[in-house]
Amino acid sequence: MDRRTFLMATGAGGAALTLGPAHAATASPARSDAALLRTWFRSTYRSIEAMTTDFGLVTDKIDVSGAGAPVPSVQTSPTNIGCGLWATAAAGGLGVIGREEMERRLTRTVAAVEKLERAHGFWFNWYDAHDGSLLTTWPENGETVRPFLSSVDNAWLVTGLRIAADAAPSLRPRVARLLADADWSYYYTPYDPADPVAGPGQLRGGYWPDKPGKGEPTGHHYGALNTEPRMASYLGIAEGSIPSDHYWHVFRTLLPGMGQEQEPAGSYVTIDGVRVWQGHYTYRGRKLVPTWGGSMFEALMVPLFVPEQDWSPRSWGRTHTRFVRSQIEHGLDEAGYGYWGFSPANIPEGGYREYGVDAIGMQEEGYNSLGVVTPYASFLALPYARGEALANLRALDRDFGAYDDTYGFRDSVDVTTGRVSDFLLALDQGMVAAALAQELRPGLLQRPFRTGGFASRVRPLLEKERFSI
Repeated sequence: MDRRTFLMATGAGGAALTLGPAHAATASPARSDAALLRTWFRSTYRSIEAMTTDFGLVTDKIDVSGAGAPVPSVQTSPTNIGCGLWATAAAGGLGVIGREEMERRLTRTVAAVEKLERAHGFWFNWYDAHDGSLLTTWPENGETVRPFLSSVDNAWLVTGLRIAADAAPSLRPRVARLLADADWSYYYTPYDPADPVAGPGQLRGGYWPDKPGKGEPTGHHYGALNTEPRMASYLGIAEGSIPSDHYWHVFRTLLPGMGQEQEPAGSYVTIDGVRVWQGHYTYRGRKLVPTWGGSMFEALMVPLFVPEQDWSPRSWGRTHTRFVRSQIEHGLDEAGYGYWGFSPANIPEGGYREYGVDAIGMQEEGYNSLGVVTPYASFLALPYARGEALANLRALDRDFGAYDDTYGFRDSVDVTTGRVSDFLLALDQGMVAAALAQELRPGLLQRPFRTGGFASRVRPLLEKERFSI
């Protein structure tokens, strides 16, 4: 069970507006852009405030369809909590809230995290956001929840805690104590050259710890490099609990002859003594490293924090830019929607699913766009196609009413029907907040990931990276 399986929302009400025409990218003057971005950040952060419980945790989502106050969900996850931490640090760094208020809010959340039940040094996937209790029954349908330790979700909470400690130095001892037992080798299966299937040198998706020993592992490892779990890889490598060669054992594409979306081109190279398949896909004549499903956040959530494009401009920087260009062309040209940006989100009519561009994901039955545009995907694209991202967001606001002055952009829009989601999700609003912080004050949330083990262990790997694109 993971956050995608259980982010099940029930839509209420509707918001259907007249469809507008396709929109060309136009760049506005930098000063007015900055004012607009700051306005968007303020409204986005208000949604984070609305999701934050008195206990100090950010809920999974809020329903804003009613006339009254937003209705928060019961549940939260490590990822949601991490989003709340870095959004608050960004609000303080941008002057949206005062420093004392920022420190008070961060301290309240860290205190709440200290109270959460853990196992093997890590946090479970689902808690009651209102009192911190471990969820064993899903609030929305009463189904049993088997407590699970997710590598990727814990990575995002650790990311938020590291940012909180950077923003509020008084919290550093408390955060250090919280992270002292979070040993990433718990998720790591060492590389076995005699049996690379059983010993791939990769991270498990996670464990159900209710079995003796380490617990029951997921049947899969995270084998795709260009997906959001690489944040866990970077954290483990930076802290020295995972060997650096783990980075080279994760796939740029699946190997030739393996079942995947397209037969990859590329070649084998040896780096740090590891034979690496430097594969790539080609989409509309453009070479890139695919994600697993073809969604925006798989590729672009991590570089909100780790400066991949700075440390690896010819490889990571190049594929990020091409991934965005591919999403734009899919939405505007291939599918002809007139809008673009596809990533997992709330289904406008209710529920949750993955959206993406199937052709740039490895999964044979990948994520399809289905006419559902996710505004946060455009925020992730800001560093790579700023003018087009701003134009797309303005169009979603103008043509569908997807933006709310109080709480920011709704989670998704079906541009074929005009239906706008009634929900805001903490994960997606957290990405919006981080992306806006990076645009308004570059490096604000990246400081903890430019020094220490990230500088000495992760950066050299990215500098050696030579994608075949």
